[in-house]
Amino acid sequence: MPDSPLNPLSLPRDLDQWRRFAEERPAERLDRVAAIDARLIAEPDLSLRDRLALWNEADIALAEAAAPSHLLSESHPDPAVRDAAEKQAQAVDAAQSRRLLDRDLWRVFADADAADLEPDELRFLSHVQRDFRRGGVDLADADRERVRELTDRDTALSLTFSRNIREGRRTIRVPATALDGLPADFIDAHPADDEGMVTLTTEYTDLMPVREYARDRSVRHALMGAYNDLAWPDNEPVLAELLAVRAERAALLGYGDWADFETETRMIGSSAAVASFLTRIADAAAPAAATEYARVLDRLRRDEPGADRVTIADFWYVLSALKREEYDVDAQLVRSYFRFDRVLEGVLATTARLLDVQYVPVEAPSWHADVRTYDVVRGDERLGRIHLDLHPRDGKYSHAACFGLAPGITGRTLPESVLLCNFSRGLLEHDEVVTFFHEFGHLVHDILGGHQRWGRWTGVATEWDFVEAPSQLLEEWAWDAEALASFAVNDAGEPIPAELVARMRTADGFGRGLEVTRQLGHATTSYRLHVDRPSDLAAAVDGYYRAASPVAPLDGAHSYAGFGHLTGYGACYYTYQWSLVIARDLLSAFGDDLFDVETATRYRREILEPGGTRDARDLVAGFLGRETSFDAYAAWLSGE
Repeated sequence: MPDSPLNPLSLPRDLDQWRRFAEERPAERLDRVAAIDARLIAEPDLSLRDRLALWNEADIALAEAAAPSHLLSESHPDPAVRDAAEKQAQAVDAAQSRRLLDRDLWRVFADADAADLEPDELRFLSHVQRDFRRGGVDLADADRERVRELTDRDTALSLTFSRNIREGRRTIRVPATALDGLPADFIDAHPADDEGMVTLTTEYTDLMPVREYARDRSVRHALMGAYNDLAWPDNEPVLAELLAVRAERAALLGYGDWADFETETRMIGSSAAVASFLTRIADAAAPAAATEYARVLDRLRRDEPGADRVTIADFWYVLSALKREEYDVDAQLVRSYFRFDRVLEGVLATTARLLDVQYVPVEAPSWHADVRTYDVVRGDERLGRIHLDLHPRDGKYSHAACFGLAPGITGRTLPESVLLCNFSRGLLEHDEVVTFFHEFGHLVHDILGGHQRWGRWTGVATEWDFVEAPSQLLEEWAWDAEALASFAVNDAGEPIPAELVARMRTADGFGRGLEVTRQLGHATTSYRLHVDRPSDLAAAVDGYYRAASPVAPLDGAHSYAGFGHLTGYGACYYTYQWSLVIARDLLSAFGDDLFDVETATRYRREILEPGGTRDARDLVAGFLGRETSFDAYAAWLSGE
């Protein structure tokens, strides 16, 4: 192992230690924050530079409390540890909001003389001052107290909403004969019971193969229906109250709506700009989506002559059929090249080559036996540590995401981050390979950008509507023949043929317009729920999806109850398309060689390594030599 002056976080080895870790470590960090705040107030003669340094210390302590709390609340197998971590996550959020309402703390920075500050210190001061204003520090006493109550309630409701999704796993039972079309390994893993029935779950390991391969439309609809009702009805009142809490908070703080509050700190800038952007994307996608929908409906009617519409439960199945029949891309053949262990090694090898790093396996304690740990190194330097928790289990986060564990601070702490995913231990769909690359993009961004002086800008700390762009960019390597040939190998030892990859890329262009409209449904739901605040959530969300895409939602669905991004992304799920516009533009710099060393090095240095120390527009301009453009996205959408 390379020498490093910094050591990774020492994780517990047994359950009792994990329980103490979940409770005591965050509590100690919050005590540290309280002591810092007391000193800031008690020592008015501190220089402004010293005050900013102390505020940074508090930021770091808060991050050290929050990151493992959120991670463990979503991943630890012991319910008591999850509960303790959730309580501490709530305590951290409460402390953050309480500080920003403290007028004594506000006076420490309100009228500070910034004449002698360096540029990074000036930027930090401006962000601190903005945080106080957004926190409500200058409101009247009664309104300040109400904002505090609403902020705490938002945290509690968001945690409840997420917990209900995490614990809301559903099952259906279908006759074994209804699995016609499913891969042999899937059927082997789902034996019939004594009544000839098979149990299917809403876990991705069941959901994704069923929605793509099950020829029996009723099975697809039943499982997608169960998935769309995940956490319903439990989350119905939770979401209704959450929307009300956010609306009242935005109004008290002087914003037009919750989207105005959220977008103030993001690239897009305002609620009105979100609405305009969604309209622009809808207009760009509409021609391709209309043409594609006609073909998809026609193909569905070959199997279901009476079908009058394509639903979300038909979408992936029909796309897969068309790609097999018209583009010679058989998804079951494709998946035969993507056994999990080989994909894992491929993602590591590909990103190591691209980013000039190595991943060194480490035997270290973790919260579950599935977790694989690696040190990220370059030459003789350890850059950070990653933990991969990649398979489903009860009580675990049920989607795919990157979670922080330890914020990286130059000269003090190594960055550590975690992937929580839900991949099969056997063969993966190519969509899952793309997801793996996407989430790994967040992981390496957090590590390579995790060497900063300021805690608030370390790792994945750019504006929230830019943060997906590096991950969306990395998805392209999952479509690259050279990258895939190095790890996509079937059980006979044969690498995936380059001509098959070429056909996959061509086929991927079909359905792109419809996929964008599907994403528009999510983005519109996220935005309009917070702006319109409808009284009938089910009817409103059904309308949003039907207006956004010709692919129909299932009748009577309650997908909003399981839409986990409504907590973290709030009104701003538009982020995924906004970031994709940027990602397609960033990709243009690589030309025809995704492994071009000069471009990859410049990308790493200009986009990833700065973390959040520069505004995202400046990061993009530094890499591209210009501001971002819509042109590459438009060309991608039209299949060019």
